[in-house]
Amino acid sequence: MDINKFWKAEQDQQYISGMRPVFNRKALFSDTTEDYVSPVEPNAYSEVTIRFRSAKNNIDRVFFVSKGQKHMMLKTESDEYFDYYSHVEQLDNEKLIYHFEIHVGKISCFYDTRGVVKDVNEYYHFQIIPGFKTPAWAKGAVFYQIFVDRFYNGDPSNDVLTGEYQYIGDRTVRVEDWNKYPATMGVREFYGGDLQGVLDKMDYLQELGVDVIYFNPLFVSPSNHKYDIQDYDYIDPHFGKIVNEQGDLLQPGQQENRFATRYINRVSNKENLEASNALFAEVVKEAHRRGMKVILDGVFNHCGSFNKWLDRERIYENAEGYEKGAYIAKESPYHNYFQFYDDNKWPYNGTYDGWWGHDTLPKLNYENSKELENYVLHIAKKWVSPPYNADGWRLDVAADLGHTPEYNHYFWKEFRKAVKTANPDAIILAEHYGSPKDWLQGDEWDTVMNYDAFMEPVTWFLTGMQKHSDDYREDLRGNADSFWGAMRHHGASFTNSSLQTSMNELSNHDHSRFLTRTNRKVGRTNTLGPEAANQGINKAVLREAVVIQMTWPGAPTIYYGDEAGVCGFTDPDNRRSYPWGHEDKELIEFHKDIIKIHKQNKEFLTGSLKYMEADYNVIGYGRFTREEQSIVLINNNDYEITKELSVWYLGIPKECILKRLILTTAEGYTTESKEYPVIAGRVTVTLPPTSAIVLKYNKPVTKNFLHFLR
Repeated sequence: MDINKFWKAEQDQQYISGMRPVFNRKALFSDTTEDYVSPVEPNAYSEVTIRFRSAKNNIDRVFFVSKGQKHMMLKTESDEYFDYYSHVEQLDNEKLIYHFEIHVGKISCFYDTRGVVKDVNEYYHFQIIPGFKTPAWAKGAVFYQIFVDRFYNGDPSNDVLTGEYQYIGDRTVRVEDWNKYPATMGVREFYGGDLQGVLDKMDYLQELGVDVIYFNPLFVSPSNHKYDIQDYDYIDPHFGKIVNEQGDLLQPGQQENRFATRYINRVSNKENLEASNALFAEVVKEAHRRGMKVILDGVFNHCGSFNKWLDRERIYENAEGYEKGAYIAKESPYHNYFQFYDDNKWPYNGTYDGWWGHDTLPKLNYENSKELENYVLHIAKKWVSPPYNADGWRLDVAADLGHTPEYNHYFWKEFRKAVKTANPDAIILAEHYGSPKDWLQGDEWDTVMNYDAFMEPVTWFLTGMQKHSDDYREDLRGNADSFWGAMRHHGASFTNSSLQTSMNELSNHDHSRFLTRTNRKVGRTNTLGPEAANQGINKAVLREAVVIQMTWPGAPTIYYGDEAGVCGFTDPDNRRSYPWGHEDKELIEFHKDIIKIHKQNKEFLTGSLKYMEADYNVIGYGRFTREEQSIVLINNNDYEITKELSVWYLGIPKECILKRLILTTAEGYTTESKEYPVIAGRVTVTLPPTSAIVLKYNKPVTKNFLHFLR
């Protein structure tokens, strides 16, 4: 016997048995969801447990790195495929910023919000803000945005009348044909939608699966969009109730609204105003009875030239119970609410500062008026308190408020205190373009309308169109690397609390309808005409987008009518009326089914997200918790594809069956279940052209049997 061969064989066996499998980078994972941060929204000065996952027996060490200090994490749990490491951190009252460092033999790497990386970049580090909590009801909630004038006319008696008053150089128009396209200068035409119409359609909203109604502005205003507030204290009677009707329309030749006595009575008579407020309280009460929330649009950067504090239109000059406006008289109690450039122009001083130079949108002058600041904070509290009980605010052009960044941040801190003191469960959601990070530090906004980390990447990838339909980019359509790059970069601005409540929209009142973007026509209604917005559209691409919307982290937000097939170029064409009686019923049923899938599967509400696939016109990702796992695959090509995906990285067993929850195709969609076998941790999926699929692993139900001994 050759003793040397014997020892060599034994040494080889020992080496092989002790050899670690190849370093598995894809198995590394952590984020700030509840599976990896516990508690997920910790209080200041409390302890928080941070977790990190690796493939089983695959790494030597992992360090929690924060503030330049490393803490070796302890392996605290293992299952069939993964090891879980933990670190307990004692919080103070400051933001915790951290990443991970992983060691495997001589190999080392880092892990942050981008995943496995070679270089440290603090912008992409994980963030936990002690004490920052967003409402649980808003995490993954389905929002429905209503532009009230175009939703449903439930009370024709409160309609704005033709010639009722003058606005931006011409008289108001009552639209008689509900299905008419909005005029190019359609700001003064009114279709008659109102709050009674919303009450009448509550069954529809509930059956659709809506969790939250977001109203475009409801307060007294002269335009149909109402972003030029006239009176923050009252709901516009044209949306509410008119119980005291008197006065006249403007007569031929009359150009001044001080003669519009019908309008003046409608919007200044306290009987009408109080009745309208009472109707709004009824709407909120009915929504709450059905399990829905209601949020209001707050326009606090500017008001309107009709506003009672300014009164450029002289509506309140002789109305009973109102002080003189700042335009009317220099000694007005509202003088400092606005910035005037010439002190020698009274009475009727038109030299006030307008937002972006618009004299119909006077800029509110907070820095020079503590009274204004206090009053707006009073308004902020009023509408989220009894008897109205709204569930929060969407804030218009929130980063523009004030004259300096310092005041802007000061005001929103005070606004948050006022709202959360009045209603701790209210949400504060801001309109914002660009990085919102500075405002999402736990003491100002809760979250934002998610343009950069949702609407834009989805739109570019699926359509190649800019969100106003103002540009087409062939290099961005189908560009999966650009999609993932944008999502990772802009998503790093959010903490988990903000991300899970972010308003994920495909369309809204400021941008073209997503369905119109699918035709890839560059232009607007004034250049191409409204019919062009309906031509060449692709509903299959919209279905793909909605599947992404309903399976992506955040609060999916439907712009009224998108679910019924409404098209439209950007403002004002995007504000077409809801097509009652002409709805795309199959598209509505699709929305009902995908909303149901969204709401019934916890991973879509608050679970983790993991990148899985990137190819031309193809993206794939997993949404998962420790208990539930789903896969989403999108094929935006006009041909069939087959993909083999590694799914065990989501916690799916290496040998199991995935069930199809939904498949969308060029022809329509199906929720018929179909089985997809997982073999050696991989699943093969063939997708038809322009399609989306959602697959889910359902754990076998464990049956417990009781045995009785006799």
